[in-house]
Amino acid sequence: MGLPTIAFAHLGCEKNRVDTEHMLGLLAEAGYGVSADEREASVVVVNTCSFIQDAREESVRTLVELAEQGKELIIAGCLAQHFQQELLESLPEAKAIVGTGDYQHIVEVLKRVEAGERVNRVSAVPTFVGDEHLPRYRTTSEAVAYLKVAEGCDYRCAFCIIPKLRGNQRSRTIESIVAEAQSLAAQGVQELILISQITTNYGLDLYGLPRLDDLLRALGEVEIPWIRVHYAYPTGLTSAVLAAYREVPNVLPYLDLPLQHSHPEVLRAMNRPWQEGITSGLLSRIREQLPEAVLRTTFIVGFPGETEEQFEHLLDFVAEQRFDHVGVFTFSPEEGTAAADLADPVPAEIARERKDRLMALQQPIAGERNAAWIGRIVDVLIEQENPTSGEMIGRCARFAPDVDGEVHVRPGIGGLCAAPGTLVPVRILSADSYDLQGEVVGAAAMVQDALEARRAAD
Repeated sequence: MGLPTIAFAHLGCEKNRVDTEHMLGLLAEAGYGVSADEREASVVVVNTCSFIQDAREESVRTLVELAEQGKELIIAGCLAQHFQQELLESLPEAKAIVGTGDYQHIVEVLKRVEAGERVNRVSAVPTFVGDEHLPRYRTTSEAVAYLKVAEGCDYRCAFCIIPKLRGNQRSRTIESIVAEAQSLAAQGVQELILISQITTNYGLDLYGLPRLDDLLRALGEVEIPWIRVHYAYPTGLTSAVLAAYREVPNVLPYLDLPLQHSHPEVLRAMNRPWQEGITSGLLSRIREQLPEAVLRTTFIVGFPGETEEQFEHLLDFVAEQRFDHVGVFTFSPEEGTAAADLADPVPAEIARERKDRLMALQQPIAGERNAAWIGRIVDVLIEQENPTSGEMIGRCARFAPDVDGEVHVRPGIGGLCAAPGTLVPVRILSADSYDLQGEVVGAAAMVQDALEARRAAD
């Protein structure tokens, strides 16, 4: 008789997803069955999120629902790291907790649970970072893979609990990352997304200086058409890094810059003083050195003490900078962070109203940025088919998965179409605030486009 099937429930960010995939890989390698369907198993591993209150509530709700179904629970991830023994004490169905730096021990934990033990496998200080030898059972589309280049964070932003949950920054070697990228390329991956807490600080802890530019140039040798970088903090976007973006053909000119605010006093209160005075100049430099740059950012509104004047400073900044994509969050006071105890909280209804105003300002800007692509032929990674309309749905380089828009693709002349997991040329025909619409084009149309572009340049 073989080993039992273990079900998995995944919550949280893509960094968490990579950890889930490694746990799945380790269990599969050890001979366990793995499933995303909780009905198929008596034991469920729940990889939880604890980043903000909403995420904690979703994690707890999932745990309670599974407990009520009679499942035995192994609680992994950030909630386990955050609350540790409390979870074991409050949930009799919880047989083990596994910290953010301990997921590599999942097989040992499971065997101890099977022997009747209740297990607390949470290191006080996470130190594990993983490598290319760790088994992995991918759960995203076959064409897209996330690759964690570092773990943890050395910054101490006042609103963020991540350093407490995942420790200080720990970078993998360039050789290890490239080896995993080559393995993913052999699996047919078309888009590789580099993730960490602060990807532009990659290598600082390991090599004594940031080496994102060297990493990108090394990944340029890997046969994956698209390499996308997430979480590019402004301080690390040096001329050398921007040159790597510009010169390495498979590195997409997509910059995810979590700026959080524009007003100097709010940034100081957020403990992000290093950002003051550099943002506008940096954005100008990016656009000068990387003219095709697609800029995404996120902002927090309603931070304690944020005045109407400071919020209007942010509105003016967004109106002036004309970002391609903007995400807006209302401040969430997180226990254990410096901002949780700050005076002068902004009432929730005012924070929500500010979020709505900022998004209303950004929507037409996003629509105009998308509209600039009408008439162009772009590569689109096809991801699925809409069974109702028959059109294909995918993304071009300006859209990251799950956070940005989509390209809705109809068959081209003569029935030209595309299969999921392939990159195809698409002429953009229309646009709205979030998505693009287009049709597949053949070689003749691409040649004609190139000739017209050359004539225009002459």
